[in-house]
Amino acid sequence: MSKDIRKLLSVTGCAWLFDAMDVGLLSFILVALQQDWNLSQVQVGWIGSVNSIGLAVGAVAFGALADAKGRKLMLMVTLLTFSIATGLSALATGYAMFMVFRFFVGLGLGGELPVASTLVAERVPQTIRGRVIVLLESFWAVGWLVSSLLAYFVIPNYGWRITLIISSLTAFYVLVLRRHLPDDEASVQTVTHADNVTIGQRFAKLFQGKYTRSTIMLWIVWFMIMFSYYGIFLWLPNVLIGKGFSMVNSFGYVVIMTLAQLPGYFTAAWLVEKWGRKSVLAVFLTGTAISAFAFGFATTLPMVLMSGMLLSFFNLGAWGVLYAYTPELYPASIRATANGAAEGFGRLGGILGPLAIGVFLSHQVSFVGIFSVFSLAIVIAVIAILVLGKETRGIELD
Repeated sequence: MSKDIRKLLSVTGCAWLFDAMDVGLLSFILVALQQDWNLSQVQVGWIGSVNSIGLAVGAVAFGALADAKGRKLMLMVTLLTFSIATGLSALATGYAMFMVFRFFVGLGLGGELPVASTLVAERVPQTIRGRVIVLLESFWAVGWLVSSLLAYFVIPNYGWRITLIISSLTAFYVLVLRRHLPDDEASVQTVTHADNVTIGQRFAKLFQGKYTRSTIMLWIVWFMIMFSYYGIFLWLPNVLIGKGFSMVNSFGYVVIMTLAQLPGYFTAAWLVEKWGRKSVLAVFLTGTAISAFAFGFATTLPMVLMSGMLLSFFNLGAWGVLYAYTPELYPASIRATANGAAEGFGRLGGILGPLAIGVFLSHQVSFVGIFSVFSLAIVIAVIAILVLGKETRGIELD
């Protein structure tokens, strides 16, 4: 891996880390908010869902804007959007105001990921592209780990507002992006701004000719993986409390489970150039489905930790492969649009997941039943990959 690629990976990866940190913090802050504002399970679920609505809108909008205005500019705009909104949410005086700010946080968070993965994919040789994108996604685990540590040490002692203010300081990182990311015009791999294709025409092309099959497959997979991921991980501290653990201990156990994400990413990064995108994605999602089912049955601490760590290992490894796989299925002229559209549609699953688990818990549905639903969703994604997916390992990107 050359010096320039390592620099691109580290600079973009830190922005990815900050995105993950903000998403991860929400899962812990929901516990504190429920206690401070006496929120119902359904109200807590709606906060996660409103955040996901912003993620969906941001992924679609900024993905399309990245094709029209450039990847670097949109990456900086999305970072500023979620950082500033996070700081403002620390000042929220009630449930409704917090919901509004969380929508704008989600808007920036959702826009950053497809823009960043497209930017990196276009500047990396095909021989290591899959591995580099999975390594980029591995910064997500570090971000979750940072959020877990912040939650463990800051929330119990200083409160959730101070935690959010600390998180909002990521806005200053835009100065690093501006200086160290290559300009869009400097890369011949970046789509030119001179074409007169409209945003509507780019979206229409996703369902034309040879792209239709890939678009349908990706939208199913993105939806199912986000439905399960956000349903499980945004509620993970609450689920652990529901299994009988204290709030502080639950936060600590989430830190342990989060550590398992890193070997999951590294294993996927090693396999993705050997087995191919399609095979690794199917295997890791199958592992996710089995682990989620086992987590629902877990009652003792060793069972909870083991199944939770396996769930983190397989689920986040699958995420990394999916981010590598998606941009490889489209040409440069619609790549960021397609990436954002698939992720945006998937965010609908991210909306339903947290809301569904809130409804399930309010109706006393068992954890076995809840996690069986998430396992079934992942199985549907695996079937879609095996039936509709095609292998992209080794292809050249324009």
